[in-house]
Amino acid sequence: MADHDGDAAPDGLLTRIGQVVMLHHAGDREEARDRLLALWTEIGAQGAALHRCTLAHYLADTQDDPTDQLAWDLRALAAAEELSDDHEDAPAVRALSPSLHLDLAADYVRLGRPEVARGHLGRARRAAVGLPEDRYGDGVRARIRRLEQRLDDRDPGGDWGPRRRRP
Repeated sequence: MADHDGDAAPDGLLTRIGQVVMLHHAGDREEARDRLLALWTEIGAQGAALHRCTLAHYLADTQDDPTDQLAWDLRALAAAEELSDDHEDAPAVRALSPSLHLDLAADYVRLGRPEVARGHLGRARRAAVGLPEDRYGDGVRARIRRLEQRLDDRDPGGDWGPRRRRP
């Protein structure tokens, strides 16, 4: 979406999602989950794929149960995969792709399925090649290396701790 000057216009829903994510980062996980779920209800299954992908991606972080995390991460990936390469939102979704697969890998590790985790970790590694050398890209690549090391150390049932994301 562009404004009259040709610059990208802000996306109101993504801005609202970002505000809730900041709430989550401030430590109010339950309130963040409630607000993200309200946004999910607002957009419904017919919402734009980028919005559904982003919401599900962050909703996964607010879940307490690993099975629920996996369900939301799978919703995020399914929404991302709906977009063709020539769709206007495709670049934004491509930037999320390494993180989507990394989160799925971590979910499968928590659920004791290391081989499925390795498959998503490989997809995360391949997708991360396209990330820039910046804080986000470096952080994703570091998380990939850490998860690979944990899997290589044959610690598939280890405590992976809280998931971390950039807002």
